[in-house]
Amino acid sequence: MSAPNAEPAELSTTTDEAGKGADERLRGSVMRTIVAGTIGSILLFIGSLGVGWLAAVSDIRQNPVVIALRFTTPGAIVSIILVALGGMLLVREWLRLGQKLNHWGPDTRKWINAAMIAWSVPMMFAIPMFSRDIYSYIGQGRVMQSGLNPYEYGVSTIENFFQLGADQLWSESPPPYGPLFLWMEQGVVAITDAQPDQSVILFRILCIISVAAMVWMVPRLARMHGINETRALWLSVANPLFLVNFILAAHNDAIMIALALGGTLAAAVWRDWRGGLLGAFLVTMSVAIKPITLVFLPFIGLLWAGRGASWTRRFVIWFLTLLWSIVILGVMGFVSDFGFGWVSAMSTPGSVFIWYAPIGMLGLMANALVGLLGGNGGHAMDVVHSVGQMMALPVILYLMFVGRDERIIRRLTLAFAAIVVFAPMIQAWYVVWLIPFFAVTGIRSDWQTDVLFFLTAFFMIYAVSDQLDVFPYLDIDLSSGRTIAAVIAIAYGAYLWFLDPATRRLFRGKYRGVPQTAVI
Repeated sequence: MSAPNAEPAELSTTTDEAGKGADERLRGSVMRTIVAGTIGSILLFIGSLGVGWLAAVSDIRQNPVVIALRFTTPGAIVSIILVALGGMLLVREWLRLGQKLNHWGPDTRKWINAAMIAWSVPMMFAIPMFSRDIYSYIGQGRVMQSGLNPYEYGVSTIENFFQLGADQLWSESPPPYGPLFLWMEQGVVAITDAQPDQSVILFRILCIISVAAMVWMVPRLARMHGINETRALWLSVANPLFLVNFILAAHNDAIMIALALGGTLAAAVWRDWRGGLLGAFLVTMSVAIKPITLVFLPFIGLLWAGRGASWTRRFVIWFLTLLWSIVILGVMGFVSDFGFGWVSAMSTPGSVFIWYAPIGMLGLMANALVGLLGGNGGHAMDVVHSVGQMMALPVILYLMFVGRDERIIRRLTLAFAAIVVFAPMIQAWYVVWLIPFFAVTGIRSDWQTDVLFFLTAFFMIYAVSDQLDVFPYLDIDLSSGRTIAAVIAIAYGAYLWFLDPATRRLFRGKYRGVPQTAVI
């Protein structure tokens, strides 16, 4: 009687062993991906020593390794190559991580957490790259410390501003930041006495805290929308574009988005006066970092109004939300004695454009066409840029008034995206603003993920070949350095797209992860 049971038991044991073997192989494979991505991050760290943004008075310049990488032609070339390879390697391993964990079961969260930590650590200690805005923060903090109004006096009014790393392009421009961030800048400068390396550390700590907060908030918002929490984290916070802009570059946008995300979460959790007041408060704090998140307020009001609210109630709540925000900003303006001076400063980033932004491209075309006809091409370009930015307004109004209640956060996301899409200047970190909000409301495993993959690769290629600090007295100049980086990054991107046996499937429709319901 025991013989018939022997075979099933043996098969069961074999199956269990095969399952364990498959799990072990998967664990080993995922670990290799995380390690490879960490190597990419380390390459960025090493490359930053040679071509990262470093203040002229920084003590780091006296380090022998930095001297070899920064002040010799071979060192600079090696640094440029490492930056290009490191950035693109991170993109590849991020794609591979998503492929290997595409079932997105409960066991996958630990791997995403491990990847985020491992890939972030080298960036925490790197010299800032891909933007030198962090040195403008120091300059603006010095203006604050001197008792001057930074909306009236640029960083160039303070002696030795250029030696501390600030970009001359914006040396006389008002900061496009609200009073909260100006206080943060002043606090950092007061603690460090404007020592640039120490200031960079403190600003980066603020950004790391903001990123950690988003790691906590993204899964909760994703859960509310029926979206896989771990997949949302992979698409957003683990995204290399997110990490290099919010940790490596230490953009204050990390603080802005963390506060806006927190306000959205609060309003979505408590859909009454508690969530409304707290959500509007946090969003207003985000506005006090950068005014762009003003667009969140009407959608916070919709969440506050509650499900099935009448139009009368919605308008009343919109009024209360706006009033509450104005009162908060008014108090901050009174305490700082700046009033609402930051409003006029909003025009600072809008005064520039870039060729790959749709409105920026149309402006360039208008400039060329009108110029050929003998007209004022510059004026025509300005008109196109202004009209383009105004096009976001009807989109925002439509999304405020039309749509189902359960899609309010998705509507908010699309309104936020409209501001970015219709801007003449689209920086990489503008795209990063949007990723967490799209991720928590649903990015389907079809053309939507294809767009995100393309944008991640495109902006990484652009970043590694654009923002380089090449010492001007070497045999290689900045233009040549950018060309080297661009050739390497574009070649690597083409390899990922067409030749890599693993990642090319992502771009040919042969791989699709677990379907995700997108709330559109």
